[in-house]
Amino acid sequence: MNLNLYGHNGHWLMVDCGVSFNEPLNHHDEGPTFDMVAPDPTFIASQSNRLTGLVITHAHEDHVGAVPFLWQRFRCPVYATAFTAAVLRRKLAEVNMLGKIPLYEIDPGSLTQLGPFTVKWLQITHSIPEPFALQICTQVGDVLHTADWKIDSQPISGAPFKHRLYQQLGEQDVLALVGDSTNALKPGMSVSERTCYDGLLATIKPLKGRVVVGCFASNIARLISLARVAKQTNRYMGVLGRSLLNMVGIAKQLGYWPEELELVDATHLGYLPPEEVLLVATGSQGENRAALARLARDDHRALSLEKGDHVIFSSIVIPGNEAGVLRLLKGFHAMGVNTLLSEESPLPIHASGHPCEEELKLMYHWVKPQIAIPVHGEPAHLDAHCQIAKSSGVRKTYSGRNGDLYKLAPQSGIHRKKVRVGRIAIER
Repeated sequence: MNLNLYGHNGHWLMVDCGVSFNEPLNHHDEGPTFDMVAPDPTFIASQSNRLTGLVITHAHEDHVGAVPFLWQRFRCPVYATAFTAAVLRRKLAEVNMLGKIPLYEIDPGSLTQLGPFTVKWLQITHSIPEPFALQICTQVGDVLHTADWKIDSQPISGAPFKHRLYQQLGEQDVLALVGDSTNALKPGMSVSERTCYDGLLATIKPLKGRVVVGCFASNIARLISLARVAKQTNRYMGVLGRSLLNMVGIAKQLGYWPEELELVDATHLGYLPPEEVLLVATGSQGENRAALARLARDDHRALSLEKGDHVIFSSIVIPGNEAGVLRLLKGFHAMGVNTLLSEESPLPIHASGHPCEEELKLMYHWVKPQIAIPVHGEPAHLDAHCQIAKSSGVRKTYSGRNGDLYKLAPQSGIHRKKVRVGRIAIER
């Protein structure tokens, strides 16, 4: 759940404001979990008059999901590109906040001036439409905030990764790179969405019976790939779950969904022959109230699965969700339904949206920052990211924890536990 603050000349800039799901309030606690958890914003709320704005890099829940619930505490303008703004508006409408927040749609080609910060929006590739890195410029230096990214030359949805954009940064003496560490422990390069499409097609084509695919609702590229697979295998595709319906609706509204790929109402799939059904459902992490869990309990009114049907997980099991996914598998196995986890598939049926070791090396080779600050990962990921940066010629690396304050100029350093941070439960 991301909430980043950049401070300069008496002002703050917030980047992203996200949530996590089914988490305890203490990160290392085995105690009770809560449906939705957000970062505690007390530090910035106590000085909200110095907050120039909130910039959202992309529309994933861990970057945008807390805005409807936390905004009242800091009440600043919010800036996002069209797709992210559309997703946020739907979230605001659900809690009767639509129109009550100053939300500005940004043209990615423009500069955004927020107090002493000039923000440049840099196109990048990830697993959702309109992901952006940010070049945050000040009088004392520039920071590249990568947010979530990968190098994908065939991303299915959106433009391919533009190497030249980041090579140009290497000519601008970037002060610091604040970067994604999620896959820093994985060697090589991440899998392209095009490769994932090929793997899904080869996996689904020979199957008999109904096919149900669990994937992250925000991955429009994956949904487009599955719609193409349905067309190639003479199946009708429907989506089950509110978040999937919302995302597909926004993708169609903004022109990200190919017109030739038609979807059917999921409630109609139960009337079709099993071999003509491809259903995409929410709940790949074992969420108890999501569509996959209800299918596993055979209590979903839209569809009942039978012996010989197939459930494919086009997603990874996020650490901490193993028990929930295991419950799903046991439920499906008891029904005689075949299951396939991406971790056990001989073909690539999931592609991560985050950079592996070689991608991180390339980014450092291009940008050449003076300082590397790994974020977005557990301590082992952050430390591995530091080693990658050092091996790529970066002189200074700082591996910190939530609440640490990084000083970038004029003298760089890290102040441990400078800000009291924590987690709060969100009531929906």
